[in-house]
Amino acid sequence: MPHLLDPFTIKSITLRNRIGVAPMCQYSAIDGLMNDWHAVHLGSFAVGGAGLIIAEATAVSPEGRITPGCAGLWSDKHIEPLTPITRFIKSQGAVPGIQLAHAGRKASAAIPQQGGAHLNSSSGGWQTYAPSALSFGGDLALVPTELTLTEIAHIQGDFVNAAKRALLAGFTYVELHAAHGYLSHQFLSPLSNTRTDQYGGSFENRIRFLMETVKAVRNVWPDHLPFTVRLSCTDWTEGGWSIDECVNLAVQLKAAGVDLIDSSTGGNVHNAKIPVAPGFQIPFAERIKKESGIATAAVGLITEPAQAEEIIANSRADLVLLAREMLRNPRWPQLAARALGRSKDLPPPIQYARAF
Repeated sequence: MPHLLDPFTIKSITLRNRIGVAPMCQYSAIDGLMNDWHAVHLGSFAVGGAGLIIAEATAVSPEGRITPGCAGLWSDKHIEPLTPITRFIKSQGAVPGIQLAHAGRKASAAIPQQGGAHLNSSSGGWQTYAPSALSFGGDLALVPTELTLTEIAHIQGDFVNAAKRALLAGFTYVELHAAHGYLSHQFLSPLSNTRTDQYGGSFENRIRFLMETVKAVRNVWPDHLPFTVRLSCTDWTEGGWSIDECVNLAVQLKAAGVDLIDSSTGGNVHNAKIPVAPGFQIPFAERIKKESGIATAAVGLITEPAQAEEIIANSRADLVLLAREMLRNPRWPQLAARALGRSKDLPPPIQYARAF
């Protein structure tokens, strides 16, 4: 029986425990460049004992940013500030991961502290692109331009180039973002994809963009390093992307060389009614794991050590990823180890030993 504080091996990488930090946008980059804030933010989780730390959604192109403050990897200039971050994370015994993303129709938005609504050109916004010319709605009301086949191929090339740069920057775990209503999810869901060509309509057509992108990135990402995908397992809306489709997709992603599915939900419909509660997304990770045979990560209001231990001990998922709870307490893994009687398995850094 696995336990929360047990190591977990994916390909050639062994995580010291089953606790990971989910990617969380900081909206603090300038021209896509991470800086001292990101170094301290991500480094604090490594000091706190997490086994895996996934850097925030990192745009593969300037127009793929959610906001002007989002991190990017569309240029070689973005590599240099990432290198000391990955080096420090490794020095503390953790694994540095990165999430590669394109926001599609949800791009060109103000940072949340400034309202989060779409920006127009006069306020620093840019043209958005999506599978279909359908707006997200609400405060993100701009109608995107429907992508041409040439533009689709170009974006897929952007993902490939960003993955190459991530490797040069020292990351040893990569996640493609296909959740939360961003571009790949927009292709998956019939609520945001009304195309009539090879990228729209049937299930096989709607997953084509993601499958092609996965295969292209898999060709440049080393076989011995973990390659993962984040999926929203349901749109929480009638007629949208469903868990049944997600399980089917997971089977195909596993066959294409994906090692783990980071199982989230929602984000593609602005007025979806989501039954948010502690652990509300765990059943999705559990079902994908059991029915597709691929490893999964569970996310969503996981806050208590006993809760996280139950998920792992009952094989409902292979990893738990925490976000807001880690912001509140970057030392959560070490405190969880103490609560579960495993303090000796996750000692604090020597610099902090006297406090423990």
